[in-house]
Amino acid sequence: MSDNDPLLTESGEELIPPEGGARRRRRRRLPGCVAALVALAVLVVLFYVGVTKGVELVRDQFADPADYPGPGQGKVVYTVEEGDTVADMGRGLKSAGVVASVQAFLNAASAEPGASSIQVGAYQFQKEMPAADALDVLLDPANILKNTVTIPEGLRVEDIVAILAKETDFNRARFERVLDDPRALGLPDYADGNPEGYLFPSTYDFGPKAKPQEMLAAMVDRWEQAASEANLEAAAERLGYTPHELMTVASLIEAEAARQEDRGKVARVIYNRLEGEETNGLLQIDATVNYATENDLGAVPTTEDLEVDSPYNTYQNPGLPPGPIEAPGDAAIQAAANPTDGGWFYYVTVNLRTGETKFAESYDEFLTYKNELREYCENESQGAC
Repeated sequence: MSDNDPLLTESGEELIPPEGGARRRRRRRLPGCVAALVALAVLVVLFYVGVTKGVELVRDQFADPADYPGPGQGKVVYTVEEGDTVADMGRGLKSAGVVASVQAFLNAASAEPGASSIQVGAYQFQKEMPAADALDVLLDPANILKNTVTIPEGLRVEDIVAILAKETDFNRARFERVLDDPRALGLPDYADGNPEGYLFPSTYDFGPKAKPQEMLAAMVDRWEQAASEANLEAAAERLGYTPHELMTVASLIEAEAARQEDRGKVARVIYNRLEGEETNGLLQIDATVNYATENDLGAVPTTEDLEVDSPYNTYQNPGLPPGPIEAPGDAAIQAAANPTDGGWFYYVTVNLRTGETKFAESYDEFLTYKNELREYCENESQGAC
Protein backbone atom coordinates (compact mmCIF):
# COMPACT_ATOMS: atom_id res chain seq x y z
CA MET A 1 0.00 0.00 0.00
CA SER A 2 1.41 3.43 -0.90
CA ASP A 3 1.29 6.52 1.23
CA ASN A 4 -1.40 7.91 -1.08
CA ASP A 5 -3.73 4.98 -0.67
CA PRO A 6 -6.59 5.73 1.78
CA LEU A 7 -6.84 3.85 5.02
CA LEU A 8 -9.91 1.74 5.26
CA THR A 9 -11.75 0.27 8.24
CA GLU A 10 -12.73 -3.39 8.32
CA SER A 11 -16.15 -2.39 7.00
CA GLY A 12 -14.60 -0.47 4.13
CA GLU A 13 -15.06 3.06 5.47
CA GLU A 14 -12.30 5.50 4.73
CA LEU A 15 -10.38 6.87 7.67
CA ILE A 16 -9.64 10.58 7.21
CA PRO A 17 -6.59 11.72 9.11
CA PRO A 18 -7.28 14.70 11.41
CA GLU A 19 -4.73 17.37 12.15
CA GLY A 20 -1.76 15.96 14.02
CA GLY A 21 -1.66 12.84 11.96
CA ALA A 22 -4.47 10.91 13.63
CA ARG A 23 -7.21 9.46 11.43
CA ARG A 24 -11.03 9.58 11.94
CA ARG A 25 -14.01 7.96 10.24
CA ARG A 26 -15.69 9.91 7.43
CA ARG A 27 -19.44 10.21 8.16
CA ARG A 28 -21.92 9.26 5.55
CA ARG A 29 -24.39 12.04 4.73
CA LEU A 30 -28.07 11.63 3.66
CA PRO A 31 -28.32 12.48 0.03
CA GLY A 32 -29.96 15.91 -0.49
CA CYS A 33 -32.78 14.55 -2.60
CA VAL A 34 -33.89 12.14 0.14
CA ALA A 35 -34.02 14.90 2.75
CA ALA A 36 -36.08 17.05 0.42
CA LEU A 37 -38.55 14.23 -0.11
CA VAL A 38 -38.97 13.73 3.66
CA ALA A 39 -39.60 17.44 4.20
CA LEU A 40 -42.12 17.46 1.39
CA ALA A 41 -43.97 14.49 2.89
CA VAL A 42 -44.20 16.26 6.24
CA LEU A 43 -45.63 19.35 4.57
CA VAL A 44 -48.19 17.27 2.72
CA VAL A 45 -49.35 15.62 5.97
CA LEU A 46 -49.61 18.96 7.76
CA PHE A 47 -51.53 20.45 4.85
CA TYR A 48 -53.98 17.53 4.85
CA VAL A 49 -54.59 17.79 8.59
CA GLY A 50 -55.09 21.54 8.35
CA VAL A 51 -57.52 21.27 5.46
CA THR A 52 -59.47 18.48 7.22
CA LYS A 53 -59.79 20.43 10.46
CA GLY A 54 -60.76 23.54 8.58
CA VAL A 55 -63.49 21.72 6.71
CA GLU A 56 -64.82 20.26 9.97
CA LEU A 57 -64.78 23.70 11.59
CA VAL A 58 -66.67 25.25 8.70
CA ARG A 59 -69.16 22.37 8.71
CA ASP A 60 -69.71 22.78 12.48
CA GLN A 61 -70.28 26.50 12.04
CA PHE A 62 -72.86 26.23 9.30
CA ALA A 63 -74.42 22.78 9.82
CA ASP A 64 -77.27 22.13 12.27
CA PRO A 65 -75.97 21.06 15.72
CA ALA A 66 -76.49 17.47 16.77
CA ASP A 67 -79.92 16.86 18.28
CA TYR A 68 -81.78 13.73 19.25
CA PRO A 69 -85.00 13.02 17.34
CA GLY A 70 -86.74 11.87 20.52
CA PRO A 71 -88.93 11.01 22.21
CA GLY A 72 -86.27 9.73 24.65
CA GLN A 73 -85.92 6.79 26.93
CA GLY A 74 -85.24 5.90 30.54
CA LYS A 75 -84.99 8.40 33.39
CA VAL A 76 -82.29 10.75 34.61
CA VAL A 77 -82.35 13.50 37.26
CA TYR A 78 -80.46 16.72 36.66
CA THR A 79 -80.22 19.56 39.19
CA VAL A 80 -80.06 23.23 38.29
CA GLU A 81 -77.82 24.89 40.84
CA GLU A 82 -77.88 28.48 42.09
CA GLY A 83 -76.00 30.68 39.62
CA ASP A 84 -76.12 28.25 36.70
CA THR A 85 -76.24 29.89 33.26
CA VAL A 86 -78.13 28.48 30.30
CA ALA A 87 -74.78 27.29 28.93
CA ASP A 88 -74.06 25.54 32.26
CA MET A 89 -77.40 23.76 31.98
CA GLY A 90 -76.66 22.74 28.40
CA ARG A 91 -73.31 21.27 29.39
CA GLY A 92 -74.84 19.48 32.35
CA LEU A 93 -77.65 18.01 30.28
CA LYS A 94 -75.24 16.85 27.57
CA SER A 95 -73.02 15.24 30.19
CA ALA A 96 -76.08 13.48 31.65
CA GLY A 97 -76.99 12.10 28.22
CA VAL A 98 -80.18 14.15 27.94
CA VAL A 99 -79.30 16.34 24.94
CA ALA A 100 -77.01 15.53 22.03
CA SER A 101 -75.16 18.86 22.00
CA VAL A 102 -74.84 22.03 24.00
CA GLN A 103 -75.45 24.14 20.91
CA ALA A 104 -78.81 22.51 20.21
CA PHE A 105 -79.89 23.40 23.74
CA LEU A 106 -78.59 26.96 23.41
CA ASN A 107 -80.43 27.38 20.12
CA ALA A 108 -83.68 26.25 21.73
CA ALA A 109 -83.14 28.54 24.73
CA SER A 110 -82.34 31.58 22.55
CA ALA A 111 -85.87 31.46 21.15
CA GLU A 112 -87.50 31.25 24.60
CA PRO A 113 -87.56 34.40 26.82
CA GLY A 114 -88.36 32.32 29.90
CA ALA A 115 -85.02 30.51 29.66
CA SER A 116 -83.39 33.30 31.65
CA SER A 117 -85.58 32.63 34.69
CA ILE A 118 -85.35 28.85 35.06
CA GLN A 119 -85.73 27.96 38.72
CA VAL A 120 -83.17 26.16 40.85
CA GLY A 121 -84.08 22.57 41.65
CA ALA A 122 -83.94 18.95 40.54
CA TYR A 123 -85.76 17.92 37.36
CA GLN A 124 -86.45 14.53 35.85
CA PHE A 125 -85.68 13.94 32.17
CA GLN A 126 -85.47 11.10 29.71
CA LYS A 127 -82.19 10.32 28.04
CA GLU A 128 -81.71 11.31 24.41
CA MET A 129 -84.43 13.97 24.32
CA PRO A 130 -84.76 16.70 21.69
CA ALA A 131 -83.18 19.85 23.12
CA ALA A 132 -86.46 21.77 22.84
CA ASP A 133 -88.27 19.11 24.89
CA ALA A 134 -85.57 19.22 27.55
CA LEU A 135 -85.95 22.98 27.74
CA ASP A 136 -89.71 22.62 28.17
CA VAL A 137 -89.10 20.49 31.26
CA LEU A 138 -86.99 23.24 32.82
CA LEU A 139 -89.43 26.01 31.96
CA ASP A 140 -92.24 24.53 34.08
CA PRO A 141 -91.61 24.93 37.85
CA ALA A 142 -94.18 22.19 38.44
CA ASN A 143 -91.57 19.74 37.17
CA ILE A 144 -89.22 20.45 40.06
CA LEU A 145 -88.81 17.27 42.07
CA LYS A 146 -89.59 17.91 45.72
CA ASN A 147 -90.85 16.27 48.84
CA THR A 148 -93.34 18.70 50.41
CA VAL A 149 -93.59 18.48 54.20
CA THR A 150 -95.78 20.74 56.35
CA ILE A 151 -94.88 21.32 60.00
CA PRO A 152 -97.73 23.04 61.89
CA GLU A 153 -97.16 25.60 64.62
CA GLY A 154 -97.08 24.47 68.21
CA LEU A 155 -95.32 21.12 67.89
CA ARG A 156 -92.56 19.76 70.08
CA VAL A 157 -89.34 18.44 68.56
CA GLU A 158 -90.46 14.84 69.03
CA ASP A 159 -93.67 15.56 67.11
CA ILE A 160 -91.75 17.30 64.31
CA VAL A 161 -89.41 14.32 63.99
CA ALA A 162 -92.41 11.99 63.77
CA ILE A 163 -93.81 13.98 60.81
CA LEU A 164 -90.46 14.06 59.03
CA ALA A 165 -90.02 10.32 59.47
CA LYS A 166 -93.50 9.71 58.07
CA GLU A 167 -93.22 12.05 55.09
CA THR A 168 -89.65 11.26 53.99
CA ASP A 169 -87.55 8.17 53.30
CA PHE A 170 -85.67 8.41 56.61
CA ASN A 171 -86.60 6.89 59.96
CA ARG A 172 -86.69 8.65 63.32
CA ALA A 173 -83.25 7.41 64.27
CA ARG A 174 -81.65 9.25 61.34
CA PHE A 175 -83.15 12.56 62.45
CA GLU A 176 -82.39 11.95 66.11
CA ARG A 177 -78.72 11.32 65.28
CA VAL A 178 -78.55 14.74 63.69
CA LEU A 179 -80.26 16.32 66.69
CA ASP A 180 -77.61 14.76 68.92
CA ASP A 181 -75.07 17.02 67.16
CA PRO A 182 -76.79 20.44 67.33
CA ARG A 183 -73.74 22.19 65.86
CA ALA A 184 -74.68 20.69 62.50
CA LEU A 185 -78.03 22.50 62.63
CA GLY A 186 -76.73 26.05 62.92
CA LEU A 187 -78.55 26.78 66.19
CA PRO A 188 -77.81 30.13 67.82
CA ASP A 189 -75.43 30.04 70.76
CA TYR A 190 -78.18 31.07 73.17
CA ALA A 191 -80.19 27.93 72.33
CA ASP A 192 -77.51 26.05 74.29
CA GLY A 193 -77.70 23.11 71.91
CA ASN A 194 -81.42 22.50 72.44
CA PRO A 195 -83.47 22.62 69.19
CA GLU A 196 -86.82 22.88 71.03
CA GLY A 197 -88.58 25.94 69.64
CA TYR A 198 -86.01 26.54 66.88
CA LEU A 199 -87.29 24.08 64.24
CA PHE A 200 -89.54 26.54 62.51
CA PRO A 201 -93.08 25.48 61.57
CA SER A 202 -93.67 25.95 57.85
CA THR A 203 -94.14 24.10 54.57
CA TYR A 204 -90.87 22.83 53.13
CA ASP A 205 -90.03 21.53 49.68
CA PHE A 206 -87.09 19.20 50.18
CA GLY A 207 -85.16 18.09 47.11
CA PRO A 208 -84.90 14.40 46.16
CA LYS A 209 -81.35 14.21 47.51
CA ALA A 210 -81.98 16.06 50.78
CA LYS A 211 -80.71 14.29 53.90
CA PRO A 212 -81.95 14.69 57.51
CA GLN A 213 -79.19 17.16 58.34
CA GLU A 214 -80.18 19.39 55.42
CA MET A 215 -83.87 19.20 56.32
CA LEU A 216 -83.39 20.14 59.96
CA ALA A 217 -80.85 22.83 59.08
CA ALA A 218 -83.37 24.30 56.62
CA MET A 219 -85.87 24.59 59.47
CA VAL A 220 -83.35 26.44 61.62
CA ASP A 221 -82.55 28.71 58.66
CA ARG A 222 -86.25 29.52 58.37
CA TRP A 223 -86.34 30.32 62.08
CA GLU A 224 -83.43 32.74 61.58
CA GLN A 225 -85.48 34.51 58.93
CA ALA A 226 -88.44 34.87 61.31
CA ALA A 227 -86.17 36.08 64.12
CA SER A 228 -84.60 38.64 61.83
CA GLU A 229 -87.97 39.92 60.62
CA ALA A 230 -89.08 40.36 64.25
CA ASN A 231 -85.76 42.04 65.22
CA LEU A 232 -85.63 39.46 67.99
CA GLU A 233 -82.29 40.43 69.51
CA ALA A 234 -83.03 44.17 69.49
CA ALA A 235 -86.49 43.54 70.95
CA ALA A 236 -85.02 41.36 73.70
CA GLU A 237 -82.62 44.13 74.69
CA ARG A 238 -85.41 46.71 74.63
CA LEU A 239 -87.70 44.56 76.80
CA GLY A 240 -84.94 43.54 79.21
CA TYR A 241 -84.75 39.85 78.31
CA THR A 242 -82.43 37.55 76.36
CA PRO A 243 -83.31 36.36 72.84
CA HIS A 244 -83.71 32.84 74.24
CA GLU A 245 -86.19 34.13 76.82
CA LEU A 246 -88.17 35.87 74.08
CA MET A 247 -88.30 32.59 72.18
CA THR A 248 -89.61 30.95 75.33
CA VAL A 249 -92.28 33.64 75.62
CA ALA A 250 -93.16 33.13 71.95
CA SER A 251 -93.67 29.41 72.56
CA LEU A 252 -96.02 30.18 75.47
CA ILE A 253 -97.99 32.57 73.27
CA GLU A 254 -98.26 29.88 70.60
CA ALA A 255 -99.64 27.48 73.19
CA GLU A 256 -102.06 29.92 74.83
CA ALA A 257 -103.45 32.28 72.17
CA ALA A 258 -106.20 30.80 70.05
CA ARG A 259 -106.76 33.89 67.88
CA GLN A 260 -104.38 36.24 66.13
CA GLU A 261 -105.88 39.32 67.78
CA ASP A 262 -105.11 37.90 71.22
CA ARG A 263 -101.40 37.15 70.75
CA GLY A 264 -100.10 40.58 71.68
CA LYS A 265 -102.35 40.67 74.76
CA VAL A 266 -101.20 37.23 75.92
CA ALA A 267 -97.63 38.46 75.52
CA ARG A 268 -98.40 41.44 77.74
CA VAL A 269 -100.00 39.22 80.40
CA ILE A 270 -96.84 37.08 80.48
CA TYR A 271 -94.55 40.09 80.88
CA ASN A 272 -96.85 41.67 83.48
CA ARG A 273 -96.91 38.48 85.54
CA LEU A 274 -93.15 38.06 85.31
CA GLU A 275 -92.56 41.60 86.49
CA GLY A 276 -95.54 42.22 88.78
CA GLU A 277 -95.61 41.91 92.55
CA GLU A 278 -99.24 40.82 92.42
CA THR A 279 -98.31 37.41 91.00
CA ASN A 280 -94.88 36.92 92.61
CA GLY A 281 -93.55 36.15 89.15
CA LEU A 282 -95.68 33.00 88.79
CA LEU A 283 -96.96 32.49 85.26
CA GLN A 284 -99.28 29.59 86.13
CA ILE A 285 -99.56 28.41 82.53
CA ASP A 286 -101.02 24.95 82.02
CA ALA A 287 -99.02 24.24 78.85
CA THR A 288 -95.71 24.40 80.73
CA VAL A 289 -96.96 21.82 83.22
CA ASN A 290 -98.10 19.60 80.39
CA TYR A 291 -94.64 19.86 78.87
CA ALA A 292 -93.12 18.80 82.17
CA THR A 293 -95.46 15.83 82.50
CA GLU A 294 -95.30 14.94 78.77
CA ASN A 295 -99.04 15.41 78.42
CA ASP A 296 -100.63 16.91 75.33
CA LEU A 297 -99.94 20.64 75.51
CA GLY A 298 -103.67 21.41 75.33
CA ALA A 299 -104.66 19.08 78.16
CA VAL A 300 -106.10 20.27 81.47
CA PRO A 301 -103.51 19.44 84.17
CA THR A 302 -104.64 17.38 87.13
CA THR A 303 -103.99 18.41 90.72
CA GLU A 304 -101.16 15.92 90.79
CA ASP A 305 -99.72 17.43 87.58
CA LEU A 306 -99.68 20.90 89.14
CA GLU A 307 -97.40 19.60 91.89
CA VAL A 308 -94.82 17.98 89.60
CA ASP A 309 -91.24 18.78 90.52
CA SER A 310 -89.93 20.38 87.34
CA PRO A 311 -88.43 23.74 86.33
CA TYR A 312 -91.19 23.82 83.71
CA ASN A 313 -93.89 23.88 86.42
CA THR A 314 -94.79 27.57 86.35
CA TYR A 315 -97.32 27.07 89.12
CA GLN A 316 -94.53 26.43 91.60
CA ASN A 317 -91.49 28.14 90.05
CA PRO A 318 -91.49 31.88 89.41
CA GLY A 319 -90.14 33.21 86.15
CA LEU A 320 -89.89 31.65 82.74
CA PRO A 321 -89.28 27.93 82.20
CA PRO A 322 -85.75 27.00 80.99
CA GLY A 323 -86.66 27.20 77.32
CA PRO A 324 -89.37 26.98 74.66
CA ILE A 325 -91.99 24.28 75.07
CA GLU A 326 -92.97 24.11 71.38
CA ALA A 327 -92.24 25.67 68.01
CA PRO A 328 -93.75 29.16 67.66
CA GLY A 329 -94.61 30.63 64.26
CA ASP A 330 -94.09 34.10 62.83
CA ALA A 331 -97.08 35.67 64.58
CA ALA A 332 -96.11 34.39 68.04
CA ILE A 333 -92.50 35.57 67.65
CA GLN A 334 -93.72 38.97 66.49
CA ALA A 335 -96.07 39.17 69.49
CA ALA A 336 -93.28 38.28 71.93
CA ALA A 337 -91.17 41.05 70.44
CA ASN A 338 -94.03 43.57 70.31
CA PRO A 339 -96.49 43.00 73.20
CA THR A 340 -99.70 45.01 73.27
CA ASP A 341 -99.85 47.78 75.89
CA GLY A 342 -102.17 46.95 78.80
CA GLY A 343 -102.45 46.21 82.48
CA TRP A 344 -103.79 42.65 82.27
CA PHE A 345 -102.63 39.86 84.56
CA TYR A 346 -105.17 37.18 83.60
CA TYR A 347 -106.98 35.79 80.60
CA VAL A 348 -109.71 33.19 80.17
CA THR A 349 -110.92 31.54 76.97
CA VAL A 350 -114.65 31.73 77.51
CA ASN A 351 -115.73 29.99 74.31
CA LEU A 352 -113.77 26.92 73.30
CA ARG A 353 -115.48 26.72 69.93
CA THR A 354 -114.60 30.24 68.74
CA GLY A 355 -111.53 30.76 70.90
CA GLU A 356 -112.97 33.98 72.35
CA THR A 357 -110.66 35.11 75.16
CA LYS A 358 -111.22 37.81 77.77
CA PHE A 359 -108.48 39.66 79.64
CA ALA A 360 -108.62 40.88 83.21
CA GLU A 361 -106.59 43.30 85.30
CA SER A 362 -107.90 42.09 88.67
CA TYR A 363 -108.44 38.71 90.25
CA ASP A 364 -112.15 39.42 90.81
CA GLU A 365 -112.60 40.19 87.12
CA PHE A 366 -110.74 36.98 86.35
CA LEU A 367 -113.19 35.00 88.51
CA THR A 368 -116.08 36.51 86.59
CA TYR A 369 -114.66 35.21 83.34
CA LYS A 370 -114.00 31.83 84.93
CA ASN A 371 -117.68 31.59 85.78
CA GLU A 372 -118.51 32.50 82.19
CA LEU A 373 -116.34 29.62 81.02
CA ARG A 374 -118.02 27.30 83.51
CA GLU A 375 -121.44 28.23 82.16
CA TYR A 376 -120.24 27.60 78.63
CA CYS A 377 -118.99 24.17 79.60
CA GLU A 378 -122.28 23.31 81.25
CA ASN A 379 -124.58 24.60 78.53
CA GLU A 380 -122.85 24.56 75.16
CA SER A 381 -119.76 22.43 75.01
CA GLN A 382 -121.45 19.04 75.49
CA GLY A 383 -118.83 17.92 77.95
CA ALA A 384 -115.82 19.21 75.98
CA CYS A 385 -114.43 21.15 78.98
